[in-house]
Amino acid sequence: MDREMHYGRDYKFIPATSVGSGVGIQVLPDLYSYTIQIVNIALVGNPETGDFVLVDAGMPNSEDDIIRVSEERFGPNSKPSAIILTHGHFDHVGGLIELIEYWNVPVYAHALELPFLTGEKNYPEPDPTVEGGMVAKMSPLFPNEAIDLGTHIQALPENGAIPEMPGWKWVHTPGHTPGHISLFRESDGALIVGDAFVTVKQEFLYKVVTQEKEISGPPRYLTPDWNTSWQSVRTLEALNPSVAITGHGLPMAGEELSTNLKKLVDQFDQIAIPDHGKYVDKHLH
Repeated sequence: MDREMHYGRDYKFIPATSVGSGVGIQVLPDLYSYTIQIVNIALVGNPETGDFVLVDAGMPNSEDDIIRVSEERFGPNSKPSAIILTHGHFDHVGGLIELIEYWNVPVYAHALELPFLTGEKNYPEPDPTVEGGMVAKMSPLFPNEAIDLGTHIQALPENGAIPEMPGWKWVHTPGHTPGHISLFRESDGALIVGDAFVTVKQEFLYKVVTQEKEISGPPRYLTPDWNTSWQSVRTLEALNPSVAITGHGLPMAGEELSTNLKKLVDQFDQIAIPDHGKYVDKHLH
C-alpha cells in the first residue's frame, strides 16, 4: 500500500510576492514561463496539440493557480504528461502533492535529489547571515524539511533523456542542491535553468518585488556549495543557450543572455559568491 504523501512539518505559505506574480510570458511557441509570487514554473508543449509537461511546482498553496494557468493554455481538463523537478526546494515543490493527487501523473527528479523528496533527508537550513538584503534575513522562515512523495517520484534516466520531453536533455547542475538539474534543447538552444543561475538578485526584497533584471548566481541563502555552483554555471554557458527561463526573475535571450552569462562565469566570485555566510569557503578558486 502506498504510504501517504506529506510535506515537511515546517511547510507553510510564505507571504512574499513580486510585480511579476500572476504574469505569464510565452518565451517560444511551446515554452511558457509563469510567475507564482517570487518563483517561476515552466509549461513545455504546444497549445495546439494540448500535450505538455510541467517543470517545477511553485510556492506553497499554489496548486489551484497552476491548474488554472495550465487549463487556460492547454484547454479545460488538460493535464501534463509528467512533472519534472529542477530540484526539491519548497518554492519549487509547493503545490506538488495536491497536483499529483489531482492529475495522477508521474514526477521525475535527479537521483541525487530523491532523498529530499522521499522524507529521508532535510536540506541545509537557510542562512540568514549571508551577505544580502531582506529576503536573506527572512530565509529562516522558509521550509527546508524534506517532503515525502513516496512512490510518486522517480529518478530521471541516467542517459540524460527526459520522459515525455523529446528533444530535451537534462544537465546535472549541482551546487544549489546535490541533484539540481537544468533542461536543455539543442535544436534551438532553449534552456530551463532552475536556480543554477537567476536573473534577479534574489536576496534583496526590493529587487525581488520590482523584478529588476540582473544576472546572479543561485539564491545565496539556500546555496551550500559555491565551487560546484560555479562549475555548473560554466557548464551551462558552454551550451551557448539562446534563451533561458530561470527559477527567479525574467527570461533572458540572445546577446543579453550570452553577454551576461559570460560575465557571470568570469566574475562569479564577485557577482554570485557572498562575502560572508556560513556556507562560504574563503579558499574558493
